[in-house]
This record gives sequence, C-alpha cells and structure tokens, in this order.
Amino acid sequence: MTKSIPAASLRHRALQVLCLCDPAEKASQARALLSDAQAGVDIGRDDALPPLPGLPGRPERPALVPPGEVPRRSPHTVQGRAALLHAIAHIEFNAINLALDAVWRFTGLPDAYYRDWLRVAGEEALHFSLLREHLRHLGHDYGDFEAHDGLWAMADKTRDDIVARMALVPRTLEARGLDATPLIQAKLAKSGDTRAVEILDIILRDEVGHVAIGNHWYRWLCEREGLDPIAHYETLAQRHGAPRLKPPFNLGARRRAGFTQAELDWLERPL
Repeated sequence: MTKSIPAASLRHRALQVLCLCDPAEKASQARALLSDAQAGVDIGRDDALPPLPGLPGRPERPALVPPGEVPRRSPHTVQGRAALLHAIAHIEFNAINLALDAVWRFTGLPDAYYRDWLRVAGEEALHFSLLREHLRHLGHDYGDFEAHDGLWAMADKTRDDIVARMALVPRTLEARGLDATPLIQAKLAKSGDTRAVEILDIILRDEVGHVAIGNHWYRWLCEREGLDPIAHYETLAQRHGAPRLKPPFNLGARRRAGFTQAELDWLERPL
C-alpha cells in the first residue's frame, strides 16, 4: 500500500509529489491528493514554498532527445503502436507534473484554482496508468522509447508568470491534444487496437475539462489585471516562442473547452 506523504498542506504535498521520480508512485500520490482535495484538506494557498532539489522528478528512462529526433513509427505494427502510445503516455506523465507545478508554484489564488489543478493532476495520473497498463499488454513499458521535453520546457519558461502559464500550457500545448486525438484514434481503430481507442476516449473527455480549466483561469487572471485575452495571448505566444498551431482543429471540442468564437477565428487566421 502506498504511504501518504506527510506535509502541512496540499500545496506542500503537491511540491513533494512533483519531485518523486517513480512514475507509479507519482501517479498514486497524485490520485491521493485529488481525494484529499475533494475531502476538503487544507490547501495552504498563502504558504511560501521554496523549490525542492530535483524538480521535476523523473525516472532515468525514457531518454530525452530533441523533438525532431523522436523516432516516428507506423501504428500498423505492434512495435509502432507501442511507440505511439508511449509518446502519449509521456505527455500524460508530464501533464501530472505540469498540474502539480501549477498548484505549488503560484500563491494567493482562490481555493478553487488549486482544487481545479489537483483534479487535473489526479485525472492525468489515471490516464498515464491506463496507457502504461496497455503498453505492458503490448510487451513494452514506459521508458522503452525515447521522448522529448517540450511540455516541461514551456512550464520552465513561464515559471514566473502565471498568466503566461495558463495561456501557453493548458490552452495551447495541451489543447493540441483535442485536435490530434481523433486522428490518432482513427489510426488505432484501423489497426484493430480497440482498447487504445477506448483509453483515448477517456483522455479526450477529460482533456476538454482540463483545457476549460486553463481557459477559465486565463480569463480570470486577464480580467484581474485589465488585459485583453486575445491581444495578450498573442504577446505571450511571441514572447515565449509558443508553437503556431495548425489545422485541422477539433472545433467542437475546443468550443466545449470554452474557446470563444473570436479565439477560434484568430486560431484559423491565414498563416
């Protein structure tokens, strides 16, 4: 049985869980944080928390390489499907880290902010665990393939600006999953991997909610600071080198995640 990590508040514990290196332990503790958040355990929103060494905690494998060096394989072979699902599992593992970082790093926000991101961390932990289980069914495990560090790199760029963090991680990088997931599901269905398609159904459903959380808090912060959400987003994207998103876009999922028509029009503007 996993032992609870002792700490004074959920934010303090989120920092400790972020520094865990074992993926299974991190996922288990993230789920425990979600349960405690739902039970009303103290958040410690005003606690001053210095970073801990080894942030974020990661296993020795997978080896991290530049994004362009991650091998691409056909999903029509077992090895290729495993590589594809490994890439998605790596995204979900990083998403646990990103949510936990959003909890511990930024102080003095409404309790609802922290409970939202603890919910995200717990759900990302479930996604990672489902994918890892299926990878093992395919004869592989997390760490068997190379991966890249693009998601955490953006988290590091935005570590001192919560508005930029909300703009460029959940509603930019993670929102790309809303667009990509149906296309990946079609490939997996063609290869006959119905279990992988089912897992991605769960992930897509939850990710709509996660992106919606990013949208909500981005707009809340913009309103608090007197910023225009669309104009400031463009400023932040240029400042931090966010990728220019390309079609096709899953407009239905993006609308459910809270993107306005004006934001979708901006997204679809000519390159």
